[in-house]
Amino acid sequence: MIGVLGTVEMVCALAAILTGIWYYLVGYYGFWKERGVPGPEPRLLFGNIKDIMLVRDSFGESLKKMCDQFPGAPLVGIYARRTPVLLVRDPELVKDVMIKDFSTFSERGNPMHEKMEPLAAHLFNLETKRWRSLRPKLSPLFTTGKMKHMFALILECADYFEKYIHILAEKGEPIDCREITAKFTTDVIGSCAFGLQMNAIGDEDSEFRKMGRKVFEVSLKARILQIMRTAAPWLYELIGISALPLDVQQFFMSSMKETIDYRMKNDFRRGDLVDMLIEIKNNPEKLDFETLRLRPPVVFHMRKAVTDYTFRGTNVTIPKGQKVWIPVWDIHQNPEYYPKPEVFDPERFTDDMRQARHPMTYLPFGDGPRNCIGARFAVYQTKLGLIKVLSNFKVDVCDKTHIPYKPDPKSFLLAPIGGVYLQFSKVN
Repeated sequence: MIGVLGTVEMVCALAAILTGIWYYLVGYYGFWKERGVPGPEPRLLFGNIKDIMLVRDSFGESLKKMCDQFPGAPLVGIYARRTPVLLVRDPELVKDVMIKDFSTFSERGNPMHEKMEPLAAHLFNLETKRWRSLRPKLSPLFTTGKMKHMFALILECADYFEKYIHILAEKGEPIDCREITAKFTTDVIGSCAFGLQMNAIGDEDSEFRKMGRKVFEVSLKARILQIMRTAAPWLYELIGISALPLDVQQFFMSSMKETIDYRMKNDFRRGDLVDMLIEIKNNPEKLDFETLRLRPPVVFHMRKAVTDYTFRGTNVTIPKGQKVWIPVWDIHQNPEYYPKPEVFDPERFTDDMRQARHPMTYLPFGDGPRNCIGARFAVYQTKLGLIKVLSNFKVDVCDKTHIPYKPDPKSFLLAPIGGVYLQFSKVN
């Protein structure tokens, strides 16, 4: 009798364990149906991001495909593995999330592990309390007046950029525009943000450029760690291996520390962002389009509800802690806002055309209080770089140009597969 009861108990225990595992894996998969939010059917273990996890599709492409299944739906419910995520597509609801009801969505919901990743504690990731304290101190660094002070530094990098393109154009070979513009950006950031002349344009072995590449390189090991970082943060901290290589973290931290220490010791000023950061450190109480529609580097913006919230004009209520994503790629590619969305047409951004569209249909830098603090700086340097190119060169597609554009599924940010090769010829 004991043996029989023991067997029955074991079977029951095993059934209970399997039921628990099953519920853990699929228990949340009815979350959006219960709330009347349309969305694609999730798959075991992967939810709706199987193609993203298996590096078949980029984030932007995959989210757009999910949204395309529900045309006109203001909200689409998906699952990142077993975690419910809400895609907010309607411009008015996007405005509510980013601006009108910002206090409810002030968190990004991006996990931080500061002991392992000290560089992760930046303005983009910080929780609301520290973000509120830091943002008003950093915002004055990017005003029009401050940008004018840094004009000479950016122009110096742009001049080197122009000379470098002349050298490449004389060879008559296609030029990888993504690589040369990345070098230009590296030099501008190195000069304005780190106070150092990196010479990434002229030096193929530039250490700063090498480290810049490693920040965005996604190896199999890094991808596994990134998945673990969000899916099982306790295990990520237990293993203690950062998804961002240690040498990259040490390089950027030591570069900034050495620059600040030197300037403070020698009372040296250069008129760049480092000077302004030193001013904040010493006086903490003193507070002083085109292309980005078609190819936005950040293909979705993240938010997290800090309280329960009901979306305006709907019966959809989400609980505190709910993750909300705004699918930028999907919105920018919507023919309702941009007819023939795959066509590059600068005329879309005339004053009249911009005023005719809802402002939340153009979100390369986000919007509201947690928009990109460096948006003005990014546009500033981009315009200067474009002026140097278009005033000196005619640019055409060539045999090495990849058409159509295909995003790299290994990259978290929007990046093309195989670079962007174009043919440059000097303007007479």
